[in-house]
Amino acid sequence: MSVQRYPLSGVTVVSLEQAVAAPYATRQLADLGARVIKVERPGGGDFARRYDTTVHGHSSYFVWLNRSKESLTLDLKDPRGREILHELLDGADVFVQNLAPGAAGRLGLDAASVTGRRPGLIPCTISGWGTTGPWADRKAYDLLVQCQTGLVSLTGTPEETARAGISVADIAAGMYAYSGVLTALYTRAVTGEAHPVEVSLFEALAEWMGQPAYYTRHGGTQPPRIGTQHATIAPYGTYPAADGKEVLFSIQNEREWAALCTEFLGRPELVDDPRFATGSDRVAHREELNTVVAARFARSGSDEILKDLEAIGIACAGVNDVAAFLDHPVLAARGRWSEVAVPGATVEALLPPADLAGLPARMDPVPAVGEHTESILGELGRTEEEVAALRAEGVV
Repeated sequence: MSVQRYPLSGVTVVSLEQAVAAPYATRQLADLGARVIKVERPGGGDFARRYDTTVHGHSSYFVWLNRSKESLTLDLKDPRGREILHELLDGADVFVQNLAPGAAGRLGLDAASVTGRRPGLIPCTISGWGTTGPWADRKAYDLLVQCQTGLVSLTGTPEETARAGISVADIAAGMYAYSGVLTALYTRAVTGEAHPVEVSLFEALAEWMGQPAYYTRHGGTQPPRIGTQHATIAPYGTYPAADGKEVLFSIQNEREWAALCTEFLGRPELVDDPRFATGSDRVAHREELNTVVAARFARSGSDEILKDLEAIGIACAGVNDVAAFLDHPVLAARGRWSEVAVPGATVEALLPPADLAGLPARMDPVPAVGEHTESILGELGRTEEEVAALRAEGVV
């Protein structure tokens, strides 16, 4: 029976990871076939394992982020634990860590230290605010970064700010770490040089703030906080239909604006109304425009509105809750659901979003804490007796 080959088969990643950002980066590397050895604390392991217990007793975060990995427990404060880690790094291609500020340096596991005797190793450091600069020693959590980048000031209603409903700073950092590692692997393959990768949550989310940053710097004021409306395009947002259900639609160009006025609103005179003649004009007169749209929505149910908008080529959709998203017909029709084993159960999981033609997705199990400790240490030459002694002394 042949073994499935993936794009990153043969690549070994050792990761001192916790929470979201680093595990998200390494899970995507695992999705592509890399061997990811997740180093966890003896006993409890990654603290994200205990964020909640909703998935058959396991954390929803952990199940999402840690499939297809091997779990090894090591006490890195013990010299024997660090020795084992260094042995692993001797045979690794990539080393990822998102330890607390300064922790990697104190353990001799910062990028400069681990590459000293391993010129081919690619270290990837994920921090909160960068490893240098005035905030290098500060802790960073997702919402702190959302606040400091100004994202929270853009999210919510005029009366109240709101955090984004998912961990956008962690996810952004994980995505850039993943793409950075892929780039470093490619560069090493082409040039033979291994370049360290560094990503911070703050700078990753700062990149996502590019449009409001340009708008604010050159426009003199930041985009307004207006709930489900788009801050700089109008009409673009949700409106309640006669049945109380909300429908979102978006006008992106003048052809769509003309079709909306003529064929949906029944107000052809608005096409050339100077209040609404350009995108900027429509934003400036948003309240007047919303009054016109709301009056039209109040005459029809949501299904009828969706049908009418689709008929004239206007992008539109209802507003799903998470349960409706899970049952989305696109996910079902395109076969986007697969299964992943977790300790004691099997759960449905979404396939990786990037399909590689002819290559099935890798969807291997989520590991229990330390599940692969014995097998990994065996590969390093430790006997069963030696492993048992290390376990008895709390090293693994």
